[in-house]
Amino acid sequence: MDVKGIFGFKGKNVVISGSASGMSKEATELLIELGANVYAVDLNEIKLPVKAAYRANLGKKEDVDAWIDTLPDTVDAVFMCHGINGNPGIANAVLTINFFSVQYIVARLMDRLSERASVSIISSCGGYGWQAIYPHVQDLLAATTWEECQEWFEKNKDNTAICNPNSPYGTSKQLINCYVANKCMDPQFIAKRIRINSICPGMTNTALTDDFNRGAGGGDSKAGAQNIFQIFQSMWNGYNAEAREMGYPLVVVGSQICSYMSGQNIYVDMGCCTSWDTGAILNPGVNPLEAAISEK
Repeated sequence: MDVKGIFGFKGKNVVISGSASGMSKEATELLIELGANVYAVDLNEIKLPVKAAYRANLGKKEDVDAWIDTLPDTVDAVFMCHGINGNPGIANAVLTINFFSVQYIVARLMDRLSERASVSIISSCGGYGWQAIYPHVQDLLAATTWEECQEWFEKNKDNTAICNPNSPYGTSKQLINCYVANKCMDPQFIAKRIRINSICPGMTNTALTDDFNRGAGGGDSKAGAQNIFQIFQSMWNGYNAEAREMGYPLVVVGSQICSYMSGQNIYVDMGCCTSWDTGAILNPGVNPLEAAISEK
């Protein structure tokens, strides 16, 4: 058996963001090993032997457009892995980079995506409970332009039922999960059998780890790490994953190994979110993530 061949990436054009570090770097290295023509983008320098590396701020429309103009006419797989942590006060920047740009990039690439292409996105277990906002974001999910997304933010930024003022990062990941669920049966995707999925990582050691810790601890990294442990890992005396433990599954999800899978937000968190699901079944009306946060 040709083990590398079953992934289906050899000679294929693959677009990936965030390749300079973390989960995306691990995914990029694996894609190169599997024979893909990798077109990578990041704000920071990409030190990998990709087909083409581009530096861009994906929070700026002009940078995104300039980068997309350099990409090949046919794209076989898209991996959206860029993002920032965010504290209250920078919600627009967080939502723009973590979600609006993702939706915009995919919309811009739709005409280039090949038959049976895949779109795979890094979400987060921090997007848990996305179903609650799904009915309220249909207009945003229908947006195709950068301007429409910004207009949506201005209209909804003070609506706490949608935009959590304490966690713009969490809101951005809930929106990704809503987007995946919405687009898997979208006529544009179905017409060419384009698959769309996300992985939702648990706590993982990356360049953003200290940012997450400081954010969760009000500026105190040590206290924040303890708070995060209490919320996400205390129920199983857990530990942080390594970046490859997320980057590798992401590649599998976007590969031909998963050629009949679409519309899935896959939790890669050692069962954390499943334990919240079962807790919610046993305690109807209680949001287990909010309960865990309140108990920390």
